[in-house]
Amino acid sequence: MFLYIIIAVCSAILFYFKWCYSYWQRHGYPYIPAQVPFGVLDPVVRTWKKSVGMAIYDIYEQTREHKVVGMYLINRPALLVRDAQLARDMLTKDFASFHDRGIYVDEIHDPMSGGIFFLKGQQWKTLRTKLAPSFTSGKLRGMFDTIHDVSLRMVDHLNGQLPEREFKQIEVKHLFVTYAIDIIASSIFGLDVDSFSDPQNEFLKLSRNVNENSYRGVFRGTCQIMYPGLEKIFQRLGWTEPAPDYMKKIVRQTIEKREKHNIVRKDMLQLLLQLRNTGKINGDEDEGWSAVKTKDALASMSIELIAAQLFLFYVAGFETSAATAAFTIYELARNAELLEKAQEDVEQALAKHGSLSYDSLKDMKFLDLCVMETTRKYPGLPILNRECTKDYPLPDSELVVKKGTPIIISLFGIHRDEEYFPDALRYDPYRFEKENYNAAAYMPFGEGPRHCIAQRMGKLNVK
Repeated sequence: MFLYIIIAVCSAILFYFKWCYSYWQRHGYPYIPAQVPFGVLDPVVRTWKKSVGMAIYDIYEQTREHKVVGMYLINRPALLVRDAQLARDMLTKDFASFHDRGIYVDEIHDPMSGGIFFLKGQQWKTLRTKLAPSFTSGKLRGMFDTIHDVSLRMVDHLNGQLPEREFKQIEVKHLFVTYAIDIIASSIFGLDVDSFSDPQNEFLKLSRNVNENSYRGVFRGTCQIMYPGLEKIFQRLGWTEPAPDYMKKIVRQTIEKREKHNIVRKDMLQLLLQLRNTGKINGDEDEGWSAVKTKDALASMSIELIAAQLFLFYVAGFETSAATAAFTIYELARNAELLEKAQEDVEQALAKHGSLSYDSLKDMKFLDLCVMETTRKYPGLPILNRECTKDYPLPDSELVVKKGTPIIISLFGIHRDEEYFPDALRYDPYRFEKENYNAAAYMPFGEGPRHCIAQRMGKLNVK
């Protein structure tokens, strides 16, 4: 009897996996055969030498004859969109069918998951509308001095490291990670952190913890993206991560200090306090960063929700900004002509405005092209993901993307595709000076209503 039960259970499991891994075949899509049991993540899990983004890039490269390709993320069917115009259409004009990311969010039981990146539907739309004034030109201009102070500390640190006559090798990525961490600590959280003189400070230690490439981190990240229900169970069981709790503690202490001593500071925390206490973030035409409580205060804007937004800006900002700056320096160092042009661009803007300022940075047009080319060749996020929220007939096809299907767009693949960017591996900022480049294929900050809300701040920090 026991043997029959074992046979029945094994047969049921086998049937289940055969059914899962025949999804794309049953629906008539071109597809990559599944690698049991991890699907396209097999090289990530088995070798630990390849990232998820690069594993998906390999699929992109293997399937050049198709606009879309079915694949499996472990046992979950997902659709890889290879065609740049179709991908952009899904993110823009067909946004109604792809308005969610389909990843873990449980803001009721886990308020720190309520970052704008994760929220769905109307909740996302409402918060996005309220946060939009945080990243206008006027707000960034107001934060500029804070950002500039950090850059001056970096220059002082560099001058102290360089010998007078001989050369010295410096790890540029580490330099820019430190720079990005201090900018975020200051302009986002309102903290006075100097990681150049104190490399063991708690904020910098936390960044190492968040960015640690451990089995636990990869496992939890995989659950958040592909199995949100499983992540909810982990949270309910108390299997939490230390970083969000630490961030919440910092935010609570800073808010209490500001409210007790009537401190007003030009940073992102101040703007979120303003939103909580007045019901809105002032526009550029409105003077002042004050957050005095009014009758329009938002009870729903809790300390946890504020901390969730700041933690999101922290996680999304420090690694991408540091990598973009480091790769730009790397590419310019390899090309003396481009480096000289970039230096001329900076010097002309400084001569025109008299000093480094928000306006002089805006006038560094060639530097803009360099940042664009860096984010093309080395996108901060290797993939974009969405979830189909309404059945979507594929254009010029009889195929239908079913509601609930994960959508994957390989930015690394599209940005390095010779079809869209000739001689794609060559670093050429001038390609964006020409109006004939394929704009649909350039999406380093996402596209459409859910594009990166902080992209202007990210570019400012990098420049």
